[in-house]
Amino acid sequence: MTVKRALFLSGKFGAGHDTLAEACAAALLPYGVESRIVDCMPMLGGGPSAVGNFVFRSLLSMTSVYDGFHFSQLRGNGSLGRFMDRAAVKAMLPKLIEEVDRYAPDLVVSVFATGASAAVHLKDERPDLATVVFMTDSFAHGMWVHEGTDLFLVTSELAAASVRRYHPEARVSVVEAPVRPDFYAAPSRADARASLDVPNDAPCVLLMSGAWGVGPLDDVARALATEGWWVLAVSGTNESLGARLAAVSRDYPTVISFGYTDQVPALMAASDVVITSSGDTCRETRVIGRRMVLLDVVPGHGRENLMHELELGDAAVCLPTPASVVGNVRRFLDDRGWEPARTTTGWGHDFVDELEAAGIALRRD
Repeated sequence: MTVKRALFLSGKFGAGHDTLAEACAAALLPYGVESRIVDCMPMLGGGPSAVGNFVFRSLLSMTSVYDGFHFSQLRGNGSLGRFMDRAAVKAMLPKLIEEVDRYAPDLVVSVFATGASAAVHLKDERPDLATVVFMTDSFAHGMWVHEGTDLFLVTSELAAASVRRYHPEARVSVVEAPVRPDFYAAPSRADARASLDVPNDAPCVLLMSGAWGVGPLDDVARALATEGWWVLAVSGTNESLGARLAAVSRDYPTVISFGYTDQVPALMAASDVVITSSGDTCRETRVIGRRMVLLDVVPGHGRENLMHELELGDAAVCLPTPASVVGNVRRFLDDRGWEPARTTTGWGHDFVDELEAAGIALRRD
């Protein structure tokens, strides 16, 4: 069977899961594969979905509580973690079956842990479906890994080992980290700065922290501007942070504030250093060819991802305080011997190759 339609199971916790699904869909497009991305959260029902979103956002501000939950219940496969997984499947499966009946996909790709278990149970109803889990976190927890999944795609040997921790016989392939095409086609540094009215010879940093704008970015932006540096500050969907950054930009003309924006490739290209939290932004930054100062603001899987980024190099970690951020940015700006190296080739060939190696055929003209 040749894949004609792919269904991606994503989740609206930030924007990272959707960007992964979008990158995969773009890689499949040249093979004539139609793709649809659906949000798992509404499939849980209004109550559980709203509660899950609220709890996750709240736990981000209580790092010790979230760390305990992540390491004991999710990564530790604790009784509460297993209960949550079973409850998610029970709520999701009828709606997922309806979605599959409407769209008739040949391939289901889970890029969100909540969808991974439901997709496996879906195969009981639709045995001809191919099911793939694509995880970009550096270490899997129990909700990601279920026997019956045809293929697990990860972006490091560390992540592959973590999958086999739960399922030793799993078929796991390591692929290049996915990045959307816009980042490979980003403008030059000079063109990006000209579009933003940033002087070509001025130190300039991009400041962001995921779609939710986690952390004291307004205080950090003010401290960076006080050093005489240009700051491109992105608040994402955090409207309160957006208002505070706009106030900083009124006091400091070298601070340019943005809300949720599709200009991130150009903002990265214009910058000398990118300040961000761990996540998809890190992969995008590496494509553009910039060094990162990583804010330690996302507990649980965020800390695991942060440590892996440090291992990859061209990154520093800082406390979410103005002094720690400024000190690490200054260290990178003072290092005149480092040269950026952009990635010019697009992503997706190994993704397609691993699908086909697992027996998931794509049309090749």
